[in-house]
Amino acid sequence: MSQPNYRVLVVGLGSMGAGVAQSCVAAGLDTYGLDLDQQRCEALKAAGAVSAGPKINDEAAAQLDAVVMLLVNADQCRAVLFGEGRLAERLAAGAAVMLSSTMAAEDAMSIAAQLEQRGLRVLDAPVSGGAVKAASGDLSIMAAGQAQVFEQLAPVLNAVAAHVHRVGDTIGQGATVKIIHQLLAGVHIAAAAEAMALASRAEVSMEALYRVVTSSAGNSWMFENRMRHVLDGDYTPHSAVNIFVKDLGLVNETGLGLRFPLPLASTAYAMFANAANAGFGEEDDAAVIKTFAGISLPTKGGESSCI
Repeated sequence: MSQPNYRVLVVGLGSMGAGVAQSCVAAGLDTYGLDLDQQRCEALKAAGAVSAGPKINDEAAAQLDAVVMLLVNADQCRAVLFGEGRLAERLAAGAAVMLSSTMAAEDAMSIAAQLEQRGLRVLDAPVSGGAVKAASGDLSIMAAGQAQVFEQLAPVLNAVAAHVHRVGDTIGQGATVKIIHQLLAGVHIAAAAEAMALASRAEVSMEALYRVVTSSAGNSWMFENRMRHVLDGDYTPHSAVNIFVKDLGLVNETGLGLRFPLPLASTAYAMFANAANAGFGEEDDAAVIKTFAGISLPTKGGESSCI
């Protein structure tokens, strides 16, 4: 059910943010967008947003009920909230800020403390599900915060998520759960790429392997989704290699901070960093498979290319 005149700003209209904003529009929320990319802003306005652009004026900012931060990292969030954008000081006291960017727990706590000093409410609420689920309103949200903030953000949560997991009351717990989730996601992609590369080197049909794995116990959502990209020869960046360099870097930093060994995460990080170093950083994260030498991969034209 929509809530009339509930005003929400989505900051960051990339693959996830654009979908979240569209889901808010579809739910009947008065939706605003903030992004430096004019094409993304025009697309959101065409979808029914009240406005979208590189800035939001003071009057509109003061009337917002909620802000959803979906930028690449904590530094970008700080720049918009406290830097040149000065968004935090232009929000009305009591407005809710949903921190949905993937960041370290310490960053989530630091940003939340600064926002709360200004009389704002905060939900530590990273998201998962990809661009398709963002656009359909079917994300999973791992959120931590006080009950009143969950209630205040209910129109947004209902609009964008199929599952809202309350993982705790303390800011930082949501960020930590997301980091652990990204450990699994990154390792799954790396392992899937390794398996598919081995099939290529062994001259086994990659399509046949895909059919076997996706109907057997070795399957994972990441294998099924990302290795389809490999078979299609399509490395359009729904989630780029560089994203997992960042996220697995956060995973390993978390382990270092706790003096806790993460051997698989460390290996997966090295694989993605190697892919980025080889020039594949802006490609789909399935492009980590391109770092294996001596294999043949499908291309969009249906032929194979050798690496």
